Amino acid sequence: MSDNETAPGWFVDALATPVDKGTVEVQGATIAYRAWGDTGNPGVVLVHGGMAHSGWWDHIGPQLAQGRRVVALDLSGHGDSMHREHYSLEAWSAEVLAAAAAGGITGRPVLLGHSMGGIVSFATAHLHGDRLGGAIVLDSPIRDLTPEELEMRAKIAANAGPPKVYPSVDAAVARFRLVPPQDTAEPYVLDRIARGSLKQVEGGWSWKFDNLRMGREGRGSLESMTPRCRLAYFRSEHGIVDDTLAARIRRHLGPDALMVELPAAGHHPMIDQPLAVVTAARTVLATWEG
Repeated sequence: MSDNETAPGWFVDALATPVDKGTVEVQGATIAYRAWGDTGNPGVVLVHGGMAHSGWWDHIGPQLAQGRRVVALDLSGHGDSMHREHYSLEAWSAEVLAAAAAGGITGRPVLLGHSMGGIVSFATAHLHGDRLGGAIVLDSPIRDLTPEELEMRAKIAANAGPPKVYPSVDAAVARFRLVPPQDTAEPYVLDRIARGSLKQVEGGWSWKFDNLRMGREGRGSLESMTPRCRLAYFRSEHGIVDDTLAARIRRHLGPDALMVELPAAGHHPMIDQPLAVVTAARTVLATWEG
């Protein structure tokens, strides 16, 4: 019996929800997106993390779509979107706003971004805050990279070889790993996400993300950025943000930002605590909309 056959009813129902798929051109790249709910409504844009894709939200998006239009995009270099010669927070922010408009959201969207997608959402709140209804950042390290981290990323980029090719989907799924590692995960969610991360290539199957992204990515100072819209921060109890960094982020965001903890959640809470993510997001959205 597969993991999806043992999934709970709410997960099965979410995946059965009708989804619209489309693309939009942004600065020379074709950006793919998927969307739920009626067009013409106010809405939410879901922004995935590094090496991920819009399908990470397939069981989350439909549960936020009552009275809203919910759009999840593949950032360039990820999923079904094109790869770029150079990646930047400015370009990714433009992609987020373009997907919101092309996906049928009316008015100023609220962003919900995880990990790297939280950094993109934070940058968009700084660059284009007047065009947003708010931003929710999910377990993202909102800080500048240290020299050691920059050196490590440069080494990773320098040693990146051709993408690994697997003989079958099942062989690739068996090698799927979360980064950073996380022991807790709902198997039916993990299986769904892993299978959506693959594309067919010559000789078998490979991952969709651009494995050269780190060597092509430029990032300005996050600590010089100030969000120009409402902001909420969801910290996972067992995520990558320790108490020291959490205090630093709170000071940076200011006293008006909402900061809450998702209990028992790892860095990828849509995989191990998906209903907690839905509940927290619904609460913030209802408060802001009210």
